[in-house]
Amino acid sequence: MSQAAPRILVVDDEHINVEFFHVMLSRLGYDVTTAGDGDSALDQIVETRPDVVLLDNILPGKTGWEVTRLVKQHEDYLDVRDTAIIMFSAMDDVEDKVEGFELGIEDYITKPFNFSEVLARIQAVLRQRELSRQVVRRERRLALTESLNSSLIYFTRHIKTPITELRDMAETLDPSDPDAVQKLVQRIMSETSETLATIEGLEEEVQELQTQGDELKSKELSLEDLESKFRKHAAASLHDVHGGKG
Repeated sequence: MSQAAPRILVVDDEHINVEFFHVMLSRLGYDVTTAGDGDSALDQIVETRPDVVLLDNILPGKTGWEVTRLVKQHEDYLDVRDTAIIMFSAMDDVEDKVEGFELGIEDYITKPFNFSEVLARIQAVLRQRELSRQVVRRERRLALTESLNSSLIYFTRHIKTPITELRDMAETLDPSDPDAVQKLVQRIMSETSETLATIEGLEEEVQELQTQGDELKSKELSLEDLESKFRKHAAASLHDVHGGKG
């Protein structure tokens, strides 16, 4: 899980549900925002970029399905298409669930809900999102490494040809021919300047790739550390929930 508190958007037109989730999730360290209808939910998704949306199906204005369809499929919402959505519905219907998953929701919970279950599902979604981010970061680091390798290959090929030509010129050079000597010197100077310029460009590229790679690496966790972090967070959250009930 990232250092910043995960952002949770709660969308429900029942005020008591909104207040309950706001209090409980905030107490557990989540950054909680709320909305009471579908249109407000879309505005909040675009504005706050939540990590998870708890979305009721039956809402004033746009329904939860309509909100989901827009976020997951409409070109106007490409920037937030990967927003994780957990759908709430009073209908425990298989076709209803299938439609939701086909639209791209991450999970489906039937009302009435148990908060411990909801919390566990939120944490499961957050865990999956963080795992996906780790994969993306490592793929980007791999791409940076491949880019560096390509640059090094280009450099070696670039420098091999002129060096070979200079060697051939030197082997056939007549030291008593001043024009030939001058031509060789000029060629050496020219190739040296080009090679130095190429090296400087390569150094800048290597430095940039190294900086990007270090930045990505600093955000990576091993799978063991990631699992441990989520297990500790889940255990602490459930302890707080049950402790609060006691």
